[in-house]
Amino acid sequence: MRPERKRTRNALLAMAAVLPLYAEAAERPLWEIGAGAGVLSIPDYRGADERTTYLLPLPYLQYRGEYLRIDREGVQGLLFRTDRLRLKLSVAAAPPAKSGNGARDGMPDLDPAFEIGPALEVKLFENDARDTALTLNFPLRAVLVTDLSHVDGAGWVFSPYLQYETPVGRDWSLDVSFGPMLASEAYHDYYYEVAPEFATPQRRVYDADAGYSGSRVTVSLSKRFPRFWVGAFARYDNLSGATFADSPLVRTEHAFMAGVGVAWILAQSEATVESRR
Repeated sequence: MRPERKRTRNALLAMAAVLPLYAEAAERPLWEIGAGAGVLSIPDYRGADERTTYLLPLPYLQYRGEYLRIDREGVQGLLFRTDRLRLKLSVAAAPPAKSGNGARDGMPDLDPAFEIGPALEVKLFENDARDTALTLNFPLRAVLVTDLSHVDGAGWVFSPYLQYETPVGRDWSLDVSFGPMLASEAYHDYYYEVAPEFATPQRRVYDADAGYSGSRVTVSLSKRFPRFWVGAFARYDNLSGATFADSPLVRTEHAFMAGVGVAWILAQSEATVESRR
């Protein structure tokens, strides 16, 4: 695969993983399909001191089924639900780690990662209008890395977070979430290990441990117009105290990514369901 095509594919996966698709509670089509464009600025990987900005096409896909949902968080299968609890099967994409910068110079490229596993959602509060909610989320996902010619396991990630959703202004939706990340040794090694054959005088051999992987705060703002959607997000990761913070591949303990996008709704179902997203 040519490098330009691979970078474009990786950026599309990253954009699909992080661009918000939130909206206020209302009767919405069961499914929607659209397309647009977005700008995404991301670090080469968490802990990198170099970043890339992409201007790329933005797919828009929503499915709001009773037991299956497709939205910003990926593909989710509802396994169990009560008034306060939801157990979901969640699948999502994660941005790739890019080689070729100063810290990873001479090391292999790191492929995009896909995560799959159960996610428990605990509703702490929801108002009568069902447009404001506070929830605790506990996603536990196995990590798979692939370049589409092979698939390898890369451990697991547990990233509990507190999420607050509410309308602001004239029909805009604000979403704020924060929480820690924990991950296995295999996951940390995939991004931060330095094997002996890649050690240099400036890059010592390093083997990461399992455990704390930093904390994350995400803020998103979006609005669903009759025929198009607009949204923006900002995410900050703090790697201070992470078990891999002393890796020679970590150049900064701060990771910031942001994006903005617009998508036109090209087709939608006549059937509707009540949904905040």
